[in-house]
Amino acid sequence: MSAYQDILFRLVEGVAHITINRPEVYNAFRARTCEEMLHALSAAGAARDVGVIVLGGAGDKAFCTGGDQSAHGGSYDGRGTIGLPIEELHTAIRDAPQPVMARVQGFAIGGGNVLATLCDFTLASERAVFGQVGPKVGSVDPGFGTAYLARVVGEKKAREMWYLCRRYSAAEALAMGLVNAVVAHDELDGEVARWCAEILARSPTAITIAKRSFNADTDHIRGIGALGLQAVKLFFDSDESREGVAAFKEKRPPDFGRFRKDEPES
Repeated sequence: MSAYQDILFRLVEGVAHITINRPEVYNAFRARTCEEMLHALSAAGAARDVGVIVLGGAGDKAFCTGGDQSAHGGSYDGRGTIGLPIEELHTAIRDAPQPVMARVQGFAIGGGNVLATLCDFTLASERAVFGQVGPKVGSVDPGFGTAYLARVVGEKKAREMWYLCRRYSAAEALAMGLVNAVVAHDELDGEVARWCAEILARSPTAITIAKRSFNADTDHIRGIGALGLQAVKLFFDSDESREGVAAFKEKRPPDFGRFRKDEPES
């Protein structure tokens, strides 16, 4: 992949910066975005002079807001179980030998919240906002998006995030263990640089072994996710899911109530 369209990729003094560059849609990802991130993560992971990977989003408004709903009408616009190679992207973040750090300066919603959760570290601006949105738009992120989130913030809070689709401030995210640190908005890049410098001063092999050990304890969730996405694919073909997508695109509340009604007797 000689040129990137959806991301920015740069290497600076041992740090690989991968930035989703779609600020006009709050850095929502489509299939191409995922493919480019996979390519960049692979390149950064294989580079012996890279000690940290920083994942971010362009602009001031959003880190990432998940799958681009304009590319979703029953499935997304690429390969993979649901038209997005999202399983591979999650795996690439976990399998990179270096720590992956999320730089969250704004909204980390839906699939963006999952990406921030999966990263080894999450550093946030005081303006950052976190949350899940799937049940509002007829979608869900099984596996790492649910089971691993519960490992990070606890069962009760993870269920609250998914069932109610509330939004949480950076301070609230810090209190629940979703982020490592919160700083003033204009100090975020400096804080990211300081954390990167500390990591680069440590033994890279020891860190890689530690990361592999942490991941080994939760790698079974990968299988849960693969199974769950097969169910999500079937869900995307339903009228209920289509109602969520249509409501989002039409900027109206979804009418999910009709899907709770009993079927009329024949």
